Amino acid sequence: MIVNSSYKNLKESYLFSEIAKRVEEFSKKNPEKEIIRMGIGDVTRPLCSVVVEAMKQAAEDMGEAATFHGYGPEQGYDFLREKIKDYYTEKAVNLDIDEIFISDGAKSDLGNILDLFDRSNTVLIPDPVYPVYVDTNLMDGRKIIYAHANKENGFLPMPDEEVPADIIYICSPNNPTGAVYNKEQLKTWVDYAVKNEAVILFDAAYEAFITDKELPGSIFEIQNAEKCAIEFCSLSKTAGFTGTRCGYTIVPKTLEAGGMNLNKMWLRRQTTKFNGVSYIVQKGAEAVFTEEGRKQTRENIAYYRKNAEMITKTLDELGIWYTGGKNSPYIWLKCTESMESWAFFDKLLREAGVVGTPGAGFGENGVNYFRLTAFSTNENTIKAMERLKTSQSLR
Repeated sequence: MIVNSSYKNLKESYLFSEIAKRVEEFSKKNPEKEIIRMGIGDVTRPLCSVVVEAMKQAAEDMGEAATFHGYGPEQGYDFLREKIKDYYTEKAVNLDIDEIFISDGAKSDLGNILDLFDRSNTVLIPDPVYPVYVDTNLMDGRKIIYAHANKENGFLPMPDEEVPADIIYICSPNNPTGAVYNKEQLKTWVDYAVKNEAVILFDAAYEAFITDKELPGSIFEIQNAEKCAIEFCSLSKTAGFTGTRCGYTIVPKTLEAGGMNLNKMWLRRQTTKFNGVSYIVQKGAEAVFTEEGRKQTRENIAYYRKNAEMITKTLDELGIWYTGGKNSPYIWLKCTESMESWAFFDKLLREAGVVGTPGAGFGENGVNYFRLTAFSTNENTIKAMERLKTSQSLR
């Protein structure tokens, strides 16, 4: 038997498991210390009441012969896809319903989409970056090149015309940096992709946090993106579905490569290898896009924005450089005294009992940076910021 030896190229420990290990070890040694977690991007607000009621009714439906639902369409029920179609129409993006595929979250599809592409393709990934982009390609043995994001370019790297690529990852608002591309910048990326006959895998998981109307929430707001891009979105952060799991992927019918249509390829892939998302979860997701659902999700997002404002205000007072926090739930800060991020993690945990995410876990360009999230409770965010103000870690 021959196994996939490309797994040898993976780092031994996944970023968040290493964080959990260090926090657990610290807690055992310091059981009296209250720890405030602002590292992993999990939400703290519960599902909106309109979503809960919709899921309750869906569960009732499953208990009656007349309304029972068995196997559903792998690409998603039309009632949810129509709602998403209408949501994009508000952005002046016109989609056909069969360009929308319901998933169990953006993370899964960002990995599974690689089934459509040959392993010989060269992949362009920003650094720092969400580790899933890197690991899923390492697992397949693809060549990876990096677009370097740094303080000088605002952590928004632009394409190098002299360096061609076949598959391009873009996340905006960005995880981990919180930086957001404007329309002109995304147009440059689209033009580069079209010129190189490349595909952009656009991660829009945090689009609901954009408040600036001039910033694009979808790559399909950019001319010609339908010729070169696939978009991934999630309800995890938008509507608190981290424990419920639902997202969607947009694959334009106009997207073709090598004489093959990627929309048809993805449909075949999903109907062959994906069970689909449950009827109950999709009814909950449908409720997110109702008028009341939109109102309630906006309230939850405003709650997290308040946290982000508290964090950025504290960093401003301390004179610490950062990006993000304005149109994003992530705040990417420069470690004081150019400290290495894992050392900064340990020091912040030890002195303040606050857990963030070391930038080194997102790539070489994150070694001296640190990520905080706005997904904690208001109370814990207030408490954490008071601790930061008195901690020697940030002085």
